[in-house]
Amino acid sequence: MEICYLIVFPDSETRPAPIKEPIKGLKDAPYFQPVDIDLVPLGEEMFLFEGHSINIMRHRYDDYAQMIECRYQISDPFALPVLQTRASVQSALQKRYVPQEHLQSGMYEEYSILLTQDAPPAPDEWIEKNALGLANFIRSQRDRFDSAEIDEILSSRMRYSAEELTLVDWEGALIIAPNADYRSDIVLLKIGNYQLLRYRMLDRSIEDLLDKINDSFFRNRRRPRATRGLIRQIAEHKLEVMLDFERVEQNLLLIGDWYTAKLYAAIQSELYLDEWKDNVRAKLDNLESIMQTIRDNLAISWENLLDQLQLVLWLAMLFGYLYLYLLDAGIIVLTKR
Repeated sequence: MEICYLIVFPDSETRPAPIKEPIKGLKDAPYFQPVDIDLVPLGEEMFLFEGHSINIMRHRYDDYAQMIECRYQISDPFALPVLQTRASVQSALQKRYVPQEHLQSGMYEEYSILLTQDAPPAPDEWIEKNALGLANFIRSQRDRFDSAEIDEILSSRMRYSAEELTLVDWEGALIIAPNADYRSDIVLLKIGNYQLLRYRMLDRSIEDLLDKINDSFFRNRRRPRATRGLIRQIAEHKLEVMLDFERVEQNLLLIGDWYTAKLYAAIQSELYLDEWKDNVRAKLDNLESIMQTIRDNLAISWENLLDQLQLVLWLAMLFGYLYLYLLDAGIIVLTKR
């Protein structure tokens, strides 16, 4: 058996003349390009850790995130020593590749996939036989699950053929493929985790905008001129976030054949991507309402300022006319004398 461990984290660093390549490896991919994601290979290497030889492949997705795919062999994935070693391996890989700022903030995603060619006598029977061990592997826990929790963890299953099965959960997956044809399903799981990270990044950007608005307009009162400039900056940032959101929504316009589409629908459901999308969209709508309220209040402030200025000018004109009247009346009195 083999473990495929995925890590994805924000990475916008540019390198000279990146060579982009299309998403490849989807089962029975049609003649059209199914996925609109720019992929830049960053290299392949071997990492030795506690007797395990780990093959590392690194890619950048859309100049936004870096995806690390780590694969290594294991004997028994359900044995306690293997679970302990797996935790150590994953911790070492995180420290080696994920920048410290993202480790501290938690702005990264990790995902474990168990790969096996053998599942006698048949995939479903093998899963039922190893249900508890699989549930512990997928959720990375040693606690004993009850039967209802195990059924929930092992419920989302997609079949490409009688011998091939993929089980998806929000923390991990199982891929059974007699000919070690794992690539297509791994590609989709990587895309799903990348999408999840992008929604989290957008959510963080909106939260930062809301914090900036709170600091600028509620904690620190400013004069209208400075506020108008700040509104323009915030509006530009909001536009960038909205464009990013639209790109995240549109970069999976068409995704392979019936199997890849069905499997990705299951991945979307298990990773709660639709819920994240709706949450980000709702925050964008709330942000637009807040910005409109600020603009309305600013417009009212300017109107009040102009009204006050107009009143001052009318008073000045009134006093001017009064002064001229008194001056003219005084000249007339002096003339008569």
